[in-house]
Amino acid sequence: MSTQPTPRRALIVIDVQNEYVSGKLPIEHPPVAGSLLQIGRAMDAARAAGIPVLVVQHTEAASSPLFATGSHGWALHEVVASRPRDHLIEKQWPSVFTGTGFADWLAGAGIDTLSVVGYMTQNCNASTLIEATHRGFAVELLSDASGTLSFENAAGRASAEEIHRVFSVVFHTRFAAVTGTDDWIAAVQAGRAMARDSIPASNARTRAR
Repeated sequence: MSTQPTPRRALIVIDVQNEYVSGKLPIEHPPVAGSLLQIGRAMDAARAAGIPVLVVQHTEAASSPLFATGSHGWALHEVVASRPRDHLIEKQWPSVFTGTGFADWLAGAGIDTLSVVGYMTQNCNASTLIEATHRGFAVELLSDASGTLSFENAAGRASAEEIHRVFSVVFHTRFAAVTGTDDWIAAVQAGRAMARDSIPASNARTRAR
């Protein structure tokens, strides 16, 4: 009987910067203290398993009100800054692929699976994991090691909980296996892949009610 090959993972730690913790865009859901704890656990588990850790840092001009290069808000949060990493990428756009050497780094490392943690669920995480799917990677999102904010504008209002939950459901239908850190660590230790769902199966469950 054939077995599924062991995933060649990289852990992608997106924008875990002070701006999202003690700065102007504090993460609301899941509570940031909890997601930071899980991000640290994922980084430690990846290191123990020999999985490369790539840290991503969003960078804007020094005059920018957010993520201004060299500022406290721009700096990596201590949970990430204090841990070893294999590579650091600075980006200016939501997707880690845009305007960086990310794709080349992945190819050079022989990676086929991206495990994503960090901020924000619907913005940089979404942009990265959707593009990764288009490029043929398997993708995993650790939902308790990521998070977002609430928003209100001319289109309406959405709470951080709503955004995180709805995007997680949508991701799992097509773009990523959405999981918790405990289950991801167990999969890493077992050397097994994590499966996403599908659009028709996810929809069928709602129609079967």
